[in-house]
Amino acid sequence: MKGRDRIVLMVVVVLAVLAGAWIKVVSPEREEASKLSAQVSTAQAQLTAAEGKLAAARTAESQYGTAYAAMVSLGKAVPSGQEVPSLIYQLSLASAGKRVQFASIGTAAAGSSSAGATAGASSTTSFSAAPFTFVFEGSFFDLERLFAQLTSFTTRTASGDLRVSGRLLTIQSVKLAPAGSSGSGSPSGELSGTVTASAYTAPASLGLSAVGTGSPGAAASPASSSAAASSATAPAIIKVNP
Repeated sequence: MKGRDRIVLMVVVVLAVLAGAWIKVVSPEREEASKLSAQVSTAQAQLTAAEGKLAAARTAESQYGTAYAAMVSLGKAVPSGQEVPSLIYQLSLASAGKRVQFASIGTAAAGSSSAGATAGASSTTSFSAAPFTFVFEGSFFDLERLFAQLTSFTTRTASGDLRVSGRLLTIQSVKLAPAGSSGSGSPSGELSGTVTASAYTAPASLGLSAVGTGSPGAAASPASSSAAASSATAPAIIKVNP
């Protein structure tokens, strides 16, 4: 065999060895590396999604106190029941500040009227009207200031929504008469003011009673309790249907 033939044979042998090494070692490793690269890409995508969810959860957590406080205020403004004791308490506070005596409260027959409003941007419901009559005794000017405050419990915002401090009330009529005519024995010169108004209640399905009135069954965290306390005088915003 000539020297050139031996060189050619050696080159062929080396190439065969390299080809075998490629098939047995390099090629499987490249396939494994490709699989690992795909797994890394998947893991990175999952990590990005998890980070997005974490950011959203932290944002929701930071807004929870404000949202809970809004629910508390809304539950006070439009509870799921008539909540007469809380209504009496609110009216008593208002009349005491105006040197007016809160004489009595009465309920009228429930009508079919309702106030079309929304409790939020995406949940639409109708509030049921509960008719009441309130009787106050005091001087003309003291009663006038009291009635002005009762009217100011519910005001319109620039966007047309309702801003409610305490209970949502609408006043239908106010009648004045001498206080002595009711047989109450009030000092001469005082008047008796009878207010016909409607308070509103929300459907139980709205889930405001446990939040707004503190009824059992709604376990609140320390953060939510703090928010509820801070919203004791915060007004509720009720969005009104166009």
